[in-house]
Amino acid sequence: MDINTCKRLNNGVELPMLGLGVFRSVEGMQTENAVVWALEAGYRHIDTAAAYGNEESVGKGIKKSGIPRKDIFLTTKLWNEDMRQGRVRKAFEESLKRLDMDYIDLYLIHWPVSGKFIESYKIMEELYAQGRIRALGISNFNAHHIDELMQKADITPAVNQIECHPYLNQTPLRALCGKKGIAVEAWSPLSGHRGNILDDPLINKLAEKYGKTPAQIILRYDLQNDIIVIPKSVHRDRIISNSQLYDFQLDAADCAAINGLNKNTRFGPDPENFNF
Repeated sequence: MDINTCKRLNNGVELPMLGLGVFRSVEGMQTENAVVWALEAGYRHIDTAAAYGNEESVGKGIKKSGIPRKDIFLTTKLWNEDMRQGRVRKAFEESLKRLDMDYIDLYLIHWPVSGKFIESYKIMEELYAQGRIRALGISNFNAHHIDELMQKADITPAVNQIECHPYLNQTPLRALCGKKGIAVEAWSPLSGHRGNILDDPLINKLAEKYGKTPAQIILRYDLQNDIIVIPKSVHRDRIISNSQLYDFQLDAADCAAINGLNKNTRFGPDPENFNF
């Protein structure tokens, strides 16, 4: 395994298991540099969203890197207000324009906006049929959202991107996605700015045992559990460090111990109750 190890999605498209997330990366040089540094370090998967306000910088960073577009897997997301206003096609075109790209590798519904996500997904299916999106997906969907969508959708989502970390390991939802052929991707796999998982005694004990950082332990655990990860950083050394996951393996007992950390604790919004 190496940094370009991929997950084959349910439509045959290959998605690198490790990517760079840019949530809360500031538009401009901060995001541009993060993208360039990640691509220099070997990443080939970048995850952004219309709502992050940094698509333009992501596009510039990709161009600046010199890596051919075809070698990069790019994800962006349809924002909630665009669904509510019925401007799915327009929002997609705006994302393409900001990114300065001809197509998107993975386009996600960002949140399951009640009464809107099914019709929005149906329009995304049309864009997919036109070859403008290589894979369709969802984000922050719980089991009942998936069931509701699948009653009307023609295309099974390729990915469900969810909050997932050792304190919220999402075992039942991951199992459901697995049965339906939906790949699971973790946002904030290190729990983001509100969590404290990197300080957990068990994670630190394992970091010492394996000679790795706490972040590397958690990300390695995710990879071994078939979870795609998109850790965010704007620091070059951390971007590089987060990619150094392929020269060690956690043993089964240590994976089981990490499983035992689950508290069903969310640090981000609840898909059942969000007001944006």
